Amino acid sequence: MAEPGVETCTRSSVITARAAATFEPVGRSVATARAFVRDTLQGWGYGDVVDDAVVLTSELVTNAVIHAGTAADVLCLRTEDGVRVEVADRYPEREVPLQGSGRAQVHPERENGRGLLLCAALASRWGVEYSPTRKQVWFQLDLPERPVGTRSAGPALPDDLLPVADERVRVAVAQIDRNGTISAWNEDAERLFGYAADQVAGKPLGDFAAWPHTPGIGTGLAEALRLSRWEGSYGIRCADGRVIPVYASHLRVRDTHGEPSTVCLLVRDYERAVLQSPSRTPVTDSGSEGRSSDPFEVFIGSPAPDDLDGLLQRTVERARDMLDGDAAFLLLATDDETELEVRATTGLPSARQRFARVPVESGTGRYSSARMPAVHEDLTAVHGAVPLLTGTGMRSVVTVPLKVEGRLTGSLGVAAEAAGRYSNEEALRLQFAADRIALAVESARLGELERLRRGSLSFLVEASDLLAGTLDRDQTLALMAQMTVPTLATWCAVYTIADQSSDPYLSYVLHEDEDRIDGLKALLSKIPPPEPVPSPGARVWTAPSDAAHEAALRTSMRELGYGSGSLTSGVGTSLATAAAVGGETVVLPLVARNRVIGMLTLGKPSDDHFRQEILELAEDLSRRAALALDNARLYSERTAISQSLQRSLLPPGLPQVPGVEVDVIYRAAGEGNEVGGDFYDLFPIRDNAYGFAIGDVCGTGPEAAAVTGLARHALRLLAREGFGGPAVLERLNAAILDEGARSRFLTLLYGELWPQEDGSALLKVVCAGHPLPLRLRPDGTVEPAAEPQPLLGVMDDLELYEETVTLDPGDVLLCVTDGVTERREGSRMLGDDGLMDVLTTCTGLTAGAVTARVMRAVERFAAEPPSDDMAILAMRVPEPHTD
Repeated sequence: MAEPGVETCTRSSVITARAAATFEPVGRSVATARAFVRDTLQGWGYGDVVDDAVVLTSELVTNAVIHAGTAADVLCLRTEDGVRVEVADRYPEREVPLQGSGRAQVHPERENGRGLLLCAALASRWGVEYSPTRKQVWFQLDLPERPVGTRSAGPALPDDLLPVADERVRVAVAQIDRNGTISAWNEDAERLFGYAADQVAGKPLGDFAAWPHTPGIGTGLAEALRLSRWEGSYGIRCADGRVIPVYASHLRVRDTHGEPSTVCLLVRDYERAVLQSPSRTPVTDSGSEGRSSDPFEVFIGSPAPDDLDGLLQRTVERARDMLDGDAAFLLLATDDETELEVRATTGLPSARQRFARVPVESGTGRYSSARMPAVHEDLTAVHGAVPLLTGTGMRSVVTVPLKVEGRLTGSLGVAAEAAGRYSNEEALRLQFAADRIALAVESARLGELERLRRGSLSFLVEASDLLAGTLDRDQTLALMAQMTVPTLATWCAVYTIADQSSDPYLSYVLHEDEDRIDGLKALLSKIPPPEPVPSPGARVWTAPSDAAHEAALRTSMRELGYGSGSLTSGVGTSLATAAAVGGETVVLPLVARNRVIGMLTLGKPSDDHFRQEILELAEDLSRRAALALDNARLYSERTAISQSLQRSLLPPGLPQVPGVEVDVIYRAAGEGNEVGGDFYDLFPIRDNAYGFAIGDVCGTGPEAAAVTGLARHALRLLAREGFGGPAVLERLNAAILDEGARSRFLTLLYGELWPQEDGSALLKVVCAGHPLPLRLRPDGTVEPAAEPQPLLGVMDDLELYEETVTLDPGDVLLCVTDGVTERREGSRMLGDDGLMDVLTTCTGLTAGAVTARVMRAVERFAAEPPSDDMAILAMRVPEPHTD
């Protein structure tokens, strides 16, 4: 029986495509699964639901590979009206936390089970299915409804009233790439305009178009080609020099790789009926005289823009034209209705004003509130009445509110350069228009917010995954910057704080234009860093903009001869840096573990402003980035401490032994380990006497390294006190056993070396459970140079003895740990015999060459990296030189 609230309906829609993949139970599989679903849906043209699908897949695959610990099978199914994604794991006994209300009983802050909450929130339908071997969670995302059927139709007409066209109607088709150049040109285009396809390919459409610059129309050819859809008239210059009026329909499309282009259909202007979208006929009621056209379309025009920015821009242009103004603007209210954000302007410096914020309530008096219509006959008489128009030269203005169900959603205004242009009559006309469009604007705004929310969620999922994938401080700083530029800001700078007593330090700078990075870094290095305030949220920081403009001004004055001092940089460089940081700059604190560890600074160019939604997203990112940066700091500190302690366990260097070549190679197993359970040493005992040792403590890592330090220091101390080899090892055995539960058994080869006057070397060795040392003679024979004896750290009473070995000129003594002899590849092991075979090939080589050849043979024996510590010690008595 299905659990309440979980749908287990079978698939009823026709499946038109499928894609499947399996992901292993490792952390990186989550990102790989997201990329698989994103690429699949985008390839199917289902971009409307990609963000939701990626977020849901990420959570469900995380549950499978991280929490359930099994492989995840992901299946994408395409239908005519949506997509279904199935994520299955192989842990069927896991329970689904549900209750009768149909809501997943999972706390939002818990990772495990959060995918079911998201399914309930985002999916059109979802469910859980069980089988004896697996559990499957699926979700369905339906495509947004698109209008179908007849858009418009006209009545049957007599033949003599039909539009006039040539006997052969030709429709020219030109495709314009993202750079505005022609990439396709059909045969009808060649016949209409006289250009062959190879004559126009790669050239801008503007080279052939005669665009009408009609007063009151703000859209040019370049803007028209970037709109999602456009219809209208212009001219095409033919090959013979004539300009043919054409009627065009532009449609913006993208190919399966996401590359945008514009398809232009063109006919002769008098044949426009072939392409022109007919105006909607008035809707009439039977028995009545008929109603007027839709007031919204009367004001906006048809077809209405299908995106918020296009709708707002069309609104301000129509409002300006309706009241014959010089400028117009539209502001949208924040959710709490305390501020208005500039979203569209015409006739004003929009780059400077876009996304700027002004208060809803600006003062006392009749015109103090944006909640009521207002007419200002002369702005010079009421200073600051409309902050947006300060310094623009506008004298009179009329503003009206946009309201939906009594709630303020925005403000629309029209301004003129002359005083006294507007009265209450114009305010009523503008208010009537605002009432017609308010609902459409609010609907488009909410749609944009929803898309931003989904995009933000997907962005944060990706950001968290990237930040969690590294513990390197420099890489974390680079990731922080690369995730913010250019997605959230034009440039960013990261300041770090080492400790509470340190000043903020400029650690990383990035600009979307790489040529601006050096100038920006130089500018920020010269000004005091922002104050490390722990309070959350973004705060405006004006110092970079002020300093850039002052530097540009000083440089310009020196260039003109009005300033003192030599010219250190050109005017162009200073002005470019000033423009790069000329917009709004905000600072967000990086707080981790209740401490400010740095600041994330984001900036915009040319007096640009940040949207509130972007700042909220940046604040979310800064919290995640701060924790990742602090984790990297802690990891670096602990690694540095660990490596410092480990290095203290190795000999500082090998002494020079007269008449004997000595070389050592040491490899510790495990990431970040410099010392493990294997160790070596060579040290002077007294005049012409040297001690050497090579040993292996049971295990690897820091625990084994602790016994390594005890053994190495005890050997040196006891040998220099005059004890012989057996006595040294017996006392070391007692010291290891005194460690109690922390003790570990130890294999050890210890010896003393005396170079002789005849060119040989005398050795006395004790081999306590260690791989036997091998002696290589000049004729290539190899033989063990000692007998095995009991290892250390197991028995209290040891009876050890030492053996005497004489190395003649040309002889080599090779000592290794079991990491060398026990090197494995499947069921094969190098072993003592394999090591002897390698050593046989080393006749005539120096001690360094012998250790290098042995290590190379060990590494090549298996494809996998070594899993055990390894130490190789070679001593060779060189042969006398003969002339």
